[in-house]
Amino acid sequence: MNFSIDSQKTLEVIERMKLAKIGEYKKWESIIKKIKNDVPLNQGELEYYTNLTRIYKDSTITSRSKIYHTKLSEQDEKPPCKECGKDSSFYCNMNDQYFCTIHVVGHDENEI
Repeated sequence: MNFSIDSQKTLEVIERMKLAKIGEYKKWESIIKKIKNDVPLNQGELEYYTNLTRIYKDSTITSRSKIYHTKLSEQDEKPPCKECGKDSSFYCNMNDQYFCTIHVVGHDENEI
């Protein structure tokens, strides 16, 4: 299967992810460098990117709907949990807030 990504839109999404401190900074930097130099991404890099976003054939990019809580990596900043104030472990993209392991589930009435 041969496909190409929209480099400009992909870079915009990655920059937003970096600013939100979602994912690993070093991985984003590596992916950005490859895209800017027109180097194809390897399978692992494509999977890393698509675990957090989904690109459709019409080049629109939307947040992945099935993953609401992203586990923060060791390198990510750990803002206080919205509920208890302790270090957070997860970022919730439904309401743009951070939660600890205890409060990540059940904080939103829209959750299934």
